[in-house]
Amino acid sequence: MDTPWQHTTVLLSEAVDALDLQPDGTYVDATFGRGGHTRLMLSKLSDKGRVIAFDKDPEAIAVAQQIQDPRLSIRHESFAHLGDLPPTSVDGVLMDLGISSPQVDNPARGFSFRHDGPLDMRMDTTRGQSVQEWLAEADTQHIAEVIREYGEERFALQIAKAIDARRQERGVPTSTAELAQLVADTVKTREPGKDPATRTFQAFRIFINAELEELQQALDATLQVLRPHGRLAVISFHSLEDRIVKQFIAQHAREVYDRRTPFAQPKAMDLKAVQRVKPSEKEIASNPRARSAILRVAERLSSLQHEAVA
Repeated sequence: MDTPWQHTTVLLSEAVDALDLQPDGTYVDATFGRGGHTRLMLSKLSDKGRVIAFDKDPEAIAVAQQIQDPRLSIRHESFAHLGDLPPTSVDGVLMDLGISSPQVDNPARGFSFRHDGPLDMRMDTTRGQSVQEWLAEADTQHIAEVIREYGEERFALQIAKAIDARRQERGVPTSTAELAQLVADTVKTREPGKDPATRTFQAFRIFINAELEELQQALDATLQVLRPHGRLAVISFHSLEDRIVKQFIAQHAREVYDRRTPFAQPKAMDLKAVQRVKPSEKEIASNPRARSAILRVAERLSSLQHEAVA
């Protein structure tokens, strides 16, 4: 598929190195995107190694299908389906959250307020509601809650009321430019260097794709599919995602004691936090979109490891 939309993978070598690849291992690229991480993994694996790639985006799947490599298997579905893999069957899981540059830069996808396009924002354009369809039927209070919760926008109620007034007058906005202008006309204060529509667009994208719910499902599934010593590496780009990842690792990397039986052994830890990595100044200079990225890495423990530590 010939496409002008390019993507520069953030924290490419750092994330793959964090998996501590074993040449004959099986690894999951839970967010294939344009395949930067997958290609680097394949280059480091033996003929017995395997990569399983997940992605909801049909365009990403089309790119994946161009890779002629028998070691790669492709799944056109969300990483929320990670738990469909057999228990303790993989040696590492990599998640690169959020949206890719081709999704943002292609106006037809409707993700960006900088390019006019249809108000869609679905990662998987073959199923589910678009933002425009949802706005046509959602009540004002729900719209406000979505903007507040997923966009952390303090003018959420005013924006929701403006959307409602607009749809009462002449229907819901049908393009990204219309929505961006409506938000700009409503939000009177400006954050330095940030378009006033940024938070609203983020909120609608996260909501319409159930991003945070699917992230939690995928993280929970890693505890089942990872083998002992298997690594989890997650790159997040905003505080809502990173908070979920951070809390998940902290929750499962902590000894839990039953207060009713104070002398009993603590519940075995599931994970060990390994590292937290941010992009270098050099990477940020060459790819400004890397600026907010955070890579968190954890290792799956077994009960035997816990007993040895104890």
